Amino acid sequence: MWNVRFVTLVGIVVAATAMRLVPHPPNVTPIAAIALFGGAHFASKRAAVAVPLLAMCLSDLLLGFGVHRVMPFVYGSFALIVVLGRLIGDRRSTLAVGGAALTGSVLFFVITNFGVWLFSDLYPRTMEGLVACYVAAIPFFRNTLVGDLLYAGALFGGFALAERRFPALRRQSLPVLCFEGLPRFRAIIRQQRGRPGGNSYRRP
Repeated sequence: MWNVRFVTLVGIVVAATAMRLVPHPPNVTPIAAIALFGGAHFASKRAAVAVPLLAMCLSDLLLGFGVHRVMPFVYGSFALIVVLGRLIGDRRSTLAVGGAALTGSVLFFVITNFGVWLFSDLYPRTMEGLVACYVAAIPFFRNTLVGDLLYAGALFGGFALAERRFPALRRQSLPVLCFEGLPRFRAIIRQQRGRPGGNSYRRP
């Protein structure tokens, strides 16, 4: 059965994705922040990739975005940002999240605009055309960066506060506790064996 944490994370991803459907400045969207958040918080690698990607795909359909040749570059950069989130893991400090959001913005900018240069007719297939493509996209990069940082701060910060308020949302760490208790268990066994008649373990 799905736990409270998983259901809550899915709800947050869906709610954040819905922000794409309301009026917003160009490129100020939660796309990269959702990928980063999902990668860092979902315990399952499959869920970390599948939930944000499915949410993005659904919002694309609702926005009327059809299949185009640059789409693999968009979703590929999205998947790489999920990997960045996985690398963050539980080290979700302000510096780590901010650095990952900045890196994700750069990845999205570089990869998607390379796709635009490669498959559109706007620029010649030369190095000069590639440079011109990137230069033309710089004004949009500013909005992308602002949106990524704002939404990443809201998602990571908001869920961190929720984890403090509601213990059920915290990631379980039972295996770690079990391994930490193993040396003590062994010490008790050795202690019992050192006593007369203590060849069998008795609960202390």
